[in-house]
Amino acid sequence: MGKPFSGEIRIFHMIDGAKQARGLTVIIDVLRAFSLEPYLYSFGAAEVRPMGKVEDAFRFRAQFPDVLLAGERGGRKCDGFDLGNSPSAAQKADLAGRRIVHTTSAGTQGIVNAAGADELLTGSFVNAKAIAAYVRQRAPQTVSLVCMGNSGVRPAKEDELCAKYLKRLLLCEPFPDLEERLAALQFDGGDHFFDPNNQEVYPEPDFWMCIKHDLFPFVLRVERDEWGYVSRKIPVSMD
Repeated sequence: MGKPFSGEIRIFHMIDGAKQARGLTVIIDVLRAFSLEPYLYSFGAAEVRPMGKVEDAFRFRAQFPDVLLAGERGGRKCDGFDLGNSPSAAQKADLAGRRIVHTTSAGTQGIVNAAGADELLTGSFVNAKAIAAYVRQRAPQTVSLVCMGNSGVRPAKEDELCAKYLKRLLLCEPFPDLEERLAALQFDGGDHFFDPNNQEVYPEPDFWMCIKHDLFPFVLRVERDEWGYVSRKIPVSMD
């Protein structure tokens, strides 16, 4: 597992927290933005580009007509988009080699507001061990864990739990009750995924996909290029 992280670990909350984040910053959105993005790469996507505004997504597609648009507002797929924010729906799409623009009401807003970060990663349970291993290898002085919450303005228990898990991983400390606490989210935090009248927006399979932990041996490092942000898939040695 390597040596425990010896720098400062700070936990922030929602959009205001993203603005305060410094050092190597992890923007956490478990349900569903930053669980979806690693899945998109696992489904064969060539590139994922997080964006803050729906209008920017459409402008990007006007330049690059082959791009797919994915995202939500209020949980619902944005009008005119190809995909929503659902990993179970994305699993059914042919994403091999596709470029995807992704905008959401919480996760991607954290990215565009984290102007003070030295380095940006997306965060969720599905690649948490890879995130912790990457941070320990980079050994920054400060790590900021930003829990984006619901729409970036209300706390979300799944994001808070993910931050606690990442902190334990960084410190090489056990988290023996993780499975029980993840399962409990279906009753407190993820209950909207079990509403039979809301399955079009929040399908139950999304919940189970998003609470799986440590599936992927890579991080998504958010970089800037001439067109904006891009989430780069970076393999991580887990030794």
